[in-house]
Amino acid sequence: MTFRHRAIALVACTALPGALRSQQQRDSLRLSALHAAALQTDPRQRQLALQSTQSELRLRNLAAERMPTLTVEGLAQYQSDVVTVPAPTLPGQSRINPPHDTYDARLVVRESLFDPSLTPRRAVERATLVESQAQVRATLFTLRQEVDEAFFSATLLDARSAELRAAVADLQGRRREAVIRVREGAALPGDTSSLDAAILQRSEDILELRANRAASIARLGRLVGRAIDDSVAMALPDLAVAVRQARSAIDSTRARPEYAQFGATRDRIASQSEMLAARVKPVVSTFARLGYGKPGLDFLSNSFETYWIAGVQLQWTPITWGALEREREALSLQQQIVSAGEAAFTAGLRRAVEADLHTIDRLEAALATDDRIVALREQVERETRIRLQEGVVTSADYVTRSSELLQARLTRATHRVSLAQARAHFLTTLGMEVR
Repeated sequence: MTFRHRAIALVACTALPGALRSQQQRDSLRLSALHAAALQTDPRQRQLALQSTQSELRLRNLAAERMPTLTVEGLAQYQSDVVTVPAPTLPGQSRINPPHDTYDARLVVRESLFDPSLTPRRAVERATLVESQAQVRATLFTLRQEVDEAFFSATLLDARSAELRAAVADLQGRRREAVIRVREGAALPGDTSSLDAAILQRSEDILELRANRAASIARLGRLVGRAIDDSVAMALPDLAVAVRQARSAIDSTRARPEYAQFGATRDRIASQSEMLAARVKPVVSTFARLGYGKPGLDFLSNSFETYWIAGVQLQWTPITWGALEREREALSLQQQIVSAGEAAFTAGLRRAVEADLHTIDRLEAALATDDRIVALREQVERETRIRLQEGVVTSADYVTRSSELLQARLTRATHRVSLAQARAHFLTTLGMEVR
């Protein structure tokens, strides 16, 4: 295969994504949609529904405590001694001999009339569910950073590929001019060789970028749970306005799901404190017992009899020897631990966003410089191209100037994507949606 055929093949396969991309702008990947898809497809998302079902079962068990409970009990025993009954004093009266062996089978029914701990326990269960779900959402939030890494990696490779394709197209135009000059005897064959080598090198660079992009797209597909077409375009988000608004309210922003988790933990501790207070209140219940045994209620009897007992029972533990106060103090300490953890988390966020803001400021300043550098390199490249057409410089000289322009454009493209990524990271760190 001749050089011309190799170059055409390389450029054709590298230009194809650009053509497809122009046709599929409406199907471009957007970062906000990818965030939502990754959250929906993550297996941990099922934990939210499972936790709700689990909590509902526990609440139903608490509600069942208001219903009567049935208990079947059985007892058989032999005792070494029994009550001694004096000998009868009246003629014809037999001596009473209580049995040493006793048997009892009974059905006991209990029903709660007043249990002050029931409502606080339900509140604790609900608060525990909210806390557990908040913890899951905080864990899922880290998916956004993984999606951002894969998305911006593919976007950067796209931007670099676009610059390389433009450079290849320009070099091919210069090569066609060089071929004409060589044919007319106005240039040496070596002029085309320099251009040929540069075209091949940059075409190979494009192929490498495409391979790396395919890996980023595959990773992104695994995160969102579906296959993504390798030729799909990446929509670089414009987050400048959102960043300015977030920057002005940075000290009052509490959008991270971890803050909801801290709040839910406080609510759960408060519910547990109310449940402790209910523990020292009296519990009233009714009971009924139906039994058959030997003896029955007449402990002097020596035969099997049926019996029943019914009544009201009061349970109250007014003295806990300081246990209740110690548990309250422990819950108070736990509240302080939560507050300390929240303060540390907030301080960590502030340090992280400060780094993001410095990066954003640096990249914005760098882009202004990049535009100036690219303009100067373009001017030098135009002048060198004219001198090449006039035969004043060689193709190797032009390739050098073209490479310098390409490097300047690649640097600018890298800074543009890096700026968008830094802005997205800033918003994500604060817990704000990237749209």
